[in-house]
Amino acid sequence: MSPVQEIARRRTFAIISHPDAGKTTLTEKFLLYGNAIHLAGAVKDRKNQRATASDWMELEKQRGISISSTVLQFDFAGCAVNLLDTPGHKDFSEDTYRVLTAVDAALMVIDAAKGVETQTRKLFEVCRRRGVPIFTFMNKCDRPTRSPIDLLDELENVLGLQSSPVIWPLGNGPSFKGVFDRRTKEVHLFERVPGGKFQAPVNVTSLDDPAVRDKLDDHTYGEVKEQLAMLDGAGHPFDLKAVQAGQQTPVYFGSAVNNFGIELLLNGFLKDSVPPAPRKSVSVTVPGWPQPTVAREVPVTDPKFSGFIFKIQANMDAKHRDRIAFLRVCSGKFDRDMVVTHQRTGKSVRLSSSHKLFGRERETVDEAWPGDVIGLVGHGEFGIGDTLTTDRSIYYDEIPRFPSEVFTYITNPNTGDSKKYRAGLEQLLQEGVVQSFTARSAPSGATLLAAVGPLQFEVVQWRLQSEYSAESRLTPTPWTVLRWLSRADGTPVSANKGTFDHTKLIVATGVSFGADKFENPVVLFPNEWSTRYFTEKNPELKLHELPLEQTR
Repeated sequence: MSPVQEIARRRTFAIISHPDAGKTTLTEKFLLYGNAIHLAGAVKDRKNQRATASDWMELEKQRGISISSTVLQFDFAGCAVNLLDTPGHKDFSEDTYRVLTAVDAALMVIDAAKGVETQTRKLFEVCRRRGVPIFTFMNKCDRPTRSPIDLLDELENVLGLQSSPVIWPLGNGPSFKGVFDRRTKEVHLFERVPGGKFQAPVNVTSLDDPAVRDKLDDHTYGEVKEQLAMLDGAGHPFDLKAVQAGQQTPVYFGSAVNNFGIELLLNGFLKDSVPPAPRKSVSVTVPGWPQPTVAREVPVTDPKFSGFIFKIQANMDAKHRDRIAFLRVCSGKFDRDMVVTHQRTGKSVRLSSSHKLFGRERETVDEAWPGDVIGLVGHGEFGIGDTLTTDRSIYYDEIPRFPSEVFTYITNPNTGDSKKYRAGLEQLLQEGVVQSFTARSAPSGATLLAAVGPLQFEVVQWRLQSEYSAESRLTPTPWTVLRWLSRADGTPVSANKGTFDHTKLIVATGVSFGADKFENPVVLFPNEWSTRYFTEKNPELKLHELPLEQTR
């Protein structure tokens, strides 16, 4: 197979949703239909059921929620699929946002009884800003749902996204018996299987078949006929170009837990989704290279290898205490043992321990193409956002940073664990589980942690204890707002007191000063009022929600 053909068959996508919409269940069913697993597990698993492949962390199994983004790879219908399961809970949205930089499309899962929810809306906006094509799956049709027509209207009115239904439900709740494929004009009648563990038997026929009339009561059958006629007359026709440009979303209905409509969704998504797209290199100065990198679009067919790291995870294999960096290949061909340049440091690195991923399981991979996600084991020097390439003129700046909303001090109450505690905390900070800052008012030995939501702090404590056998103590702080500081004209100020004296500023009670890991000064505020007061009283300075390098 030629390089162009290898690249064209890649499909790299993420599944996004509000918590409990069925995202991880759908991920598991994709693996079932892709023959990657033979028995599907339940997310909130019963005593004798297997755990899901994507939720591998013990805390995920206990809570029944996804905490860490996971990469799952399998072949299906001639496509090489890279599926990224993401946390739905808002407290872990930073991890999700980073993952969305590594995908070419997104599948949005919506609970058909609830419609578009808060976290769905936020994740959708991230996808839209990046121009990522979005496919929609209306899940849980085996339970009482809202009207399918109302759900389509909500997509257009709330998200401003034109919708075109591809798969339509036949009934809902107890009367949900199957779906109608509007493109082939075929009805797919499903049979339930115990616990949804196996592929659902299906009978394919036409809407006028007596078997369909026998399955549906008169009201449901009449309603379906009326809805389909309305869609044919007033609905948006399917437009592949608009879909791939992120302007229209194909809509599928089904039930992930019962395997209803899953194979149709998987086939339709892979057929209409986009192969790997070009990435943009930016112009920056890098160590060991005489001129800045080049701002240009890097085509996937560029013969030079390049990629960026969007996630780091330690201790996926508890037996080996290792560290794995997730790399999205953007151009060229990856070969195991190849030597690349780590652009942030300018050093040459040999990539000898490379793996294909399946949740926490892995196997050695010898080659990879644009669109693939590979795991690089070891390499403690790699950080989130780093570019690896054989072309020194390429530098990717893909990873966003977000303002933190909750803050706490973390300390080690047991001095005998200090070495393990420091090693564990340093690793978790490298992974980006939370951010850390230095605060001038910090108690002795305390590190200030910042996150989008408080559950992230629980994960830090749990992983310190379970992976490093190190105790930790969290101490609440009074701050709710963090801002980066510059002069009014946007030029930076130094956190060094010799060049910037914060004691001369007029501030409200409870305001504190500190610095990020790059020594950029930050200000911590107890509330929004104290933030506005600071701005009014110190006009020579300017506050920023994001680090200065992201606001220029």
